[in-house]
Amino acid sequence: MLQDYQRTVSANVSTEEAYNKIARVSDWWNKKSTGKAREVGDTFKVDFGKTWVDFKVVEAVQNQRVVWHVEDCHLHFLNDPKEWKDTRVIWDVAAVNGTTTVTMTHAGLTPAVECFETCKAGWNFHVGESLRMLLTEDHGLPDHGRT
Repeated sequence: MLQDYQRTVSANVSTEEAYNKIARVSDWWNKKSTGKAREVGDTFKVDFGKTWVDFKVVEAVQNQRVVWHVEDCHLHFLNDPKEWKDTRVIWDVAAVNGTTTVTMTHAGLTPAVECFETCKAGWNFHVGESLRMLLTEDHGLPDHGRT
């Protein structure tokens, strides 16, 4: 069975603070993001120019879990620019020994898909570095939407 992409970061913040900062997509992923990413039914767009992704929040358990469903997308650099469509980005937030861990799983992003290596590198940076910085230093390193 192929493993979905997953990344975990930890920070000395409350689960509430981590949950809230995940929803601040424009502060850690992409400055041109629009919409809301906090509650069930919220929709938002991450816009890199030629590449864009539309999400809908399909599950939200305050301070514990939020799930984003890819409603539509255009990843212009792939043979199938809709490769992410109907995948899910799952955020699990938990307090472990006084530290909050955030585990992001991109269900459907596996080594079998064309985007895996490129998208893995992107997620490693945006979750592993930018979101971690937002959690620990209150400022991330979001992309400015130019591709």
